[in-house]
Amino acid sequence: MMQKYTGKSVYGGIAIGKALIFHKKEGQVRRKRIEDVETEILRVDKAREKAKEELQKLYDKAVTQVGEQNAMIFEVHQIMLEDQDYVDSITYKIKNEQINAEYAVASTGDNFAELFSSMDDDYMKERAADVKDISNRLIKILQGKTDSSLMTDEPYILVADDLAPSETLQLDKTKVLAFVTRKGSTNSHTAILARMMNIPALIGVDFDENCDGKDAIVDGYEGIFITEPTEQITNSMNEKQQENLYKKKLQQELKGKESITKDGKKIDIFANIGGVSDVASVLQNDSGGIGLFRSEFLYLGRDTFPSEDEQFQAYKTVLENMAGKKVIIRTLDIGADKQADYFELDKEENPAMGYRAIRICLNQPDIFRTQLRAIYRASIYGNVAIMYPMIISVDEVKKIKEIVQSVKDELTKQGIPFNNVEQGIMIETPAAVMISDLLAKEVDFFSIGTNDLTQYTLAIDRQNPKLDFIYDPHHPAILRMIQMVIENGHKGGCWVGICGELGADLTLIEEFLRMGLDEVSVSPNLVLSVREKVRNTDLRVTNN
Repeated sequence: MMQKYTGKSVYGGIAIGKALIFHKKEGQVRRKRIEDVETEILRVDKAREKAKEELQKLYDKAVTQVGEQNAMIFEVHQIMLEDQDYVDSITYKIKNEQINAEYAVASTGDNFAELFSSMDDDYMKERAADVKDISNRLIKILQGKTDSSLMTDEPYILVADDLAPSETLQLDKTKVLAFVTRKGSTNSHTAILARMMNIPALIGVDFDENCDGKDAIVDGYEGIFITEPTEQITNSMNEKQQENLYKKKLQQELKGKESITKDGKKIDIFANIGGVSDVASVLQNDSGGIGLFRSEFLYLGRDTFPSEDEQFQAYKTVLENMAGKKVIIRTLDIGADKQADYFELDKEENPAMGYRAIRICLNQPDIFRTQLRAIYRASIYGNVAIMYPMIISVDEVKKIKEIVQSVKDELTKQGIPFNNVEQGIMIETPAAVMISDLLAKEVDFFSIGTNDLTQYTLAIDRQNPKLDFIYDPHHPAILRMIQMVIENGHKGGCWVGICGELGADLTLIEEFLRMGLDEVSVSPNLVLSVREKVRNTDLRVTNN
């Protein structure tokens, strides 16, 4: 039966496909004392049967796609679920310790994995990961949270309560047709990711869990999520989707053309990326360069710090692929909504205004130096620039320059070649705006981060959906600040760009051009839209 839900659109477009619910990775399994031992053992038996069914489906699919030999792992997992020692251990723990099934499975999985890992035989060592895998599968089933999105190779509409930046790293982005979330805001990471991926996204949708696996449609223009649509609605949405594709095709004709107004004003249109894999989209959309490489994504979704060589390889790959076009790497901007456990950051009442970004780098210079060494080593492979986030003082910039110089001296001493690298800063705090005349004397360029600048100026947490109705990036105060930064930057010899979401706001492009903005950096898929707007603008014409 058709269900229609409404939400707030954070990116337009039409998506038609299966709805699949994304379940978050579970945290530590809690130990609970139980009274009914037999019921708990029965739960384990039923979970094992369900797990075997899932593994059989995975095996059948893998045989057709990667061959029988490579599909054998799923057969091995089914056999391990029948292993009597493994089953007896779970049953014994439930009976002897009177504990819940989830905890008995988790504990047994840990014990067996440790046992396999300690063996000399390489084959048996590999079984440690397998026993952890089947234990995790059982726990998810026992918790009623099987991850259906990982059971399909078909494109799908991702439905979730919310998504953290680290969680989106798990996704195969080529399969996601649209995002639908209960939580989040128009400026959340999911919204930014949707705009970068050029797919529709809705927030604030109170969907029914039963939508999992059903045919669905997302209308990002109207803010509507439909499950089990009628044939009439599906046909109507198909037509709307085709119209959208036609408009995009027309934009593709702008490839290879200059980003210049009718009266000759030129602006650089660069792209924002989160990692090496995004470069393909940058090139496909004919971007003039990369105006924001969010390097913190190299640190997310892992358990340890990325080494200098790992970072070097990532930067080198991007620079080589960009073939001489400018690549601006923002140094580590961890903290706030981007967390990595191994940083061991304390929980803060207001993380957006807490220990993050350049504050971490200056307080833990070893982390900072490793990244700088990697960037400078990669600099000989292309045209790289560095910018530093969350600046509030000239002293910070001077400390950064001292560390940069010491890194360069160290590389020189070691005989490691590097090129001169442009130094810039993010202007995303009111403090940086107000002293932009002083900061301009210290650096080569400014890049205005309008997302954070808006939240700090308006005292509005941009992750709080309750405040979306007053979150106004067009606020006169923001536009005056941008004008002030451009003027002060130019007086001090800096070029000035915008790398926040506002840079792609087509209603403001003309105003930015009149202000004298030199560059905008936007999601790769928006480059041609911005170029089209620039080429249709004539600054000789005044608006009344």
